Amino acid sequence: MNEEKDPRIVIALGGNALGDTAEDQQKKIEAAAPALVGLIRRGYEIIVTHGNGPQVGMINNAFAYGSKQEPSIPPMELAECTAMSQGYIGYHLQKGIRRELRELEMPWHIATVVTQVVVDENDPAFHHPQKPIGPYYTKEEAEELQGKHPDHVYADDAGRGYRRMVPSPKPVTIVEKESIMNLLDHEFVVIACGGGGIPVVKEGCCGYRGVPAVVDKDFAAAKLAELVEAKYLFILTAVDKVSINFGKPDEQPFDEMTTEQAEAYIAQGQFAPGSMRPKVEAAVSFAKSGPGRVAVIAALDKAAEAVDGSAGTRIYEKLLH
Repeated sequence: MNEEKDPRIVIALGGNALGDTAEDQQKKIEAAAPALVGLIRRGYEIIVTHGNGPQVGMINNAFAYGSKQEPSIPPMELAECTAMSQGYIGYHLQKGIRRELRELEMPWHIATVVTQVVVDENDPAFHHPQKPIGPYYTKEEAEELQGKHPDHVYADDAGRGYRRMVPSPKPVTIVEKESIMNLLDHEFVVIACGGGGIPVVKEGCCGYRGVPAVVDKDFAAAKLAELVEAKYLFILTAVDKVSINFGKPDEQPFDEMTTEQAEAYIAQGQFAPGSMRPKVEAAVSFAKSGPGRVAVIAALDKAAEAVDGSAGTRIYEKLLH
């Protein structure tokens, strides 16, 4: 691949931005498709990844409810729920992006890769499950479930009820990275690592085993961008720029930020743990993973402008002189 002619961009879409129903999701994807395809028209290869929080929650809740009502319906493990969400979100992305490509008479292909993300089974996160998934239960229901599944962890979720808690380990590598690279080299728009990917650990010499965990989608996107040697990582969210003192009278947005500055602001607690902080941390991780790599945090509808630096916040490693 000629890096100068057709640099690669990994685009991370938030799961909440994709809507709560299949119909709403398809409409939102079709609205976003022109911005995504616009990057291809400008000479970039794009890889799309996405969140799946609302979607995987609905799948998990549906199986949990079904198994309570009808014993013949088994509860579905989290790895399989994540795989299902990758499939149907990928299906909608394929339809929306392909329609835009064909209307513009562009010959690119598009494919979704159900993606396994390798994690370290000794990651400290496995000792501190803190990511809530699935439905809410009463304390009594949670205690009953705990008795049936001793390996599960249930805890109160902000006073709203008890939920199952799972670990959120960091991604190490991607099982399907060679398949993704091969598709990119043959003019495919690739959709991969949906929902942070399916967390797996090595089993024996050649196999992998799914584990009940959730990989943060922004960290998975950063790892994907690193492995495919992307020039840019775009984390598209609901706000146009990264700001400090967010929501306060002295709020300060940034057009650009070095990784050193970003890490200092993270240490100060400037970014909310459940929203902007993982995005900035993932951006820093990617920017530091190789020379010339730039992470961009921007609003979805400003993706094309963000390439030129006229929108969003660009995060890059400090140049050495």
